[in-house]
Amino acid sequence: MELVKKLVVSIQFDADEMEVGELVSDGRLIYFRYYPAFIKRGLEISPFKLKLNNEVNTANEAPFDGLFGVFADSLPDGWGRLLLDRALAAKGISVGDITPLDRLAFVGINGMGALIYRPEMPVERAAEFKIELDEIAGATRQIISGAVTDVLDELFNLGGSSGGARPKILVGYNAQTGHLMGNEKLLPAGYEHWLIKFPSHTDSPDIAHIELAYHKMALDAGLEMSEARLFEGKSGRAYFGTKRFDRQGNYRRHLHSAAGILHDNFRMSALDYGHLMDCAFILEKDARAYEKILRLAAFNVFANNRDDHSKNVSFLMDDRGAWRLAPAYDLTFSWSSHGMHSTMVAGESANPGKQHLLKLADYFKMKNAGALLDEVQSVVKNWNRYASDCGVSQSSKNEIQNVINQK
Repeated sequence: MELVKKLVVSIQFDADEMEVGELVSDGRLIYFRYYPAFIKRGLEISPFKLKLNNEVNTANEAPFDGLFGVFADSLPDGWGRLLLDRALAAKGISVGDITPLDRLAFVGINGMGALIYRPEMPVERAAEFKIELDEIAGATRQIISGAVTDVLDELFNLGGSSGGARPKILVGYNAQTGHLMGNEKLLPAGYEHWLIKFPSHTDSPDIAHIELAYHKMALDAGLEMSEARLFEGKSGRAYFGTKRFDRQGNYRRHLHSAAGILHDNFRMSALDYGHLMDCAFILEKDARAYEKILRLAAFNVFANNRDDHSKNVSFLMDDRGAWRLAPAYDLTFSWSSHGMHSTMVAGESANPGKQHLLKLADYFKMKNAGALLDEVQSVVKNWNRYASDCGVSQSSKNEIQNVINQK
């Protein structure tokens, strides 16, 4: 396979596609330069690490293999990367030869957010692929175990541009008919862009019910979240799905993770919620941004979501250049592999509690922070009610409640 040496980056919010600039690789470094016409628009797609300028820009090798974070955010991570690697290997293409620009070319027009990469280099896709959730769940288990399935290309098309470690697919969903269709750039009337998750081999059988209970609990705790529900396969097995917040109908929003915007290596992060509060305030230009991050931190602490890394916090920009914190996502009970929260709370990651949250709020001179924390904790203490409403098993219900009671 001939390696990609140049990509034109565009951004598309609605029908009009605007060329942003170009990425060029000399085999050693990756260079990016904004086009003058885009600079005149004044849209800062990455206002910290890649501000609008007339220079030829290069990023450090770390943490994104020579890419700026705004482009690295378009790359599939975890499950999506695995799908792409398996799809390429099945075609006899050496994964070790694939460059970051090659990967962006495979993302093409189908990435999360509003950025587009041309020329596109799509993995071949079958003309028709019927979405049956149980079959896809089975195929994901085969792929994770190393087997090549006969639906590999279709799975890549459905989930190859999604981030996160758990298997997932991007679909069009019609709430009136219940019909699911493949992930298309433009969906027919009546369809919305959704994301459906499948359990990994380490997840409990009721992981979808647990995540839905956390979703409802987070809403009552005052967090903004996108619509969510359970989807059932023919077997009756449930899968967690959520409406994509980077799409509104066929209108696209520019998406930038905290990891990407701050150039944070989320796998070895030294980030604190205080950094996220600073970032949100600078982007939103509103002191209420502090409260949004504090509320998120409180929920993750009290509900024991330790997988709170910087890829799990994002920001959205509209076509006028206005930024806001994206709805919360990937909120669920979790034990991190190292026994700590991925993001620190006032310097504490092993066992943060209310005293650390208050210290964080005090640093930012937030008034009535104690009331906010009490509100969030009182909601989380009612875990059993949310769990019962969402069909969580008794064993999972008890395990999570025991942890929550220690907070």
